[in-house]
Amino acid sequence: MTLPSPAQPSTHQVLYVEDDRINIILMEEVFRLLPDWTLVCAEDGAEALGVLNEISPGLVLIDMNLPDMSGMDLLARLRADARWQALPCVALSADNDDQQVRAARAAGFIDYWLKPIEVPRLKAALQRFMSAAR
Repeated sequence: MTLPSPAQPSTHQVLYVEDDRINIILMEEVFRLLPDWTLVCAEDGAEALGVLNEISPGLVLIDMNLPDMSGMDLLARLRADARWQALPCVALSADNDDQQVRAARAAGFIDYWLKPIEVPRLKAALQRFMSAAR
């Protein structure tokens, strides 16, 4: 994992929590096309919690099936810490089960995106997020 240089909290910085190396590489390639955004990757929940002590992203994308905890568990840990209670988080999964989608939203995820993530949808969502953060 490579962290950007310390900076002010940025709505243009995204933490991507994903254990699949191919998905990480694909997301890094997508973010190379988005010069206004910085992507920081963590491969499991524990690493994500550590990264959050170093950076202040404006958005977190969380895989629902991490090796050390579920995406729901990671979100619960974030919500239990006052520093991260309001941090916008999006659930990512290949599972299109309506019950899981409803549970993720009820837990506090702002959205639920199916994998593979479509690049135009990601770009549009980031643009909406940036507009709402202003």
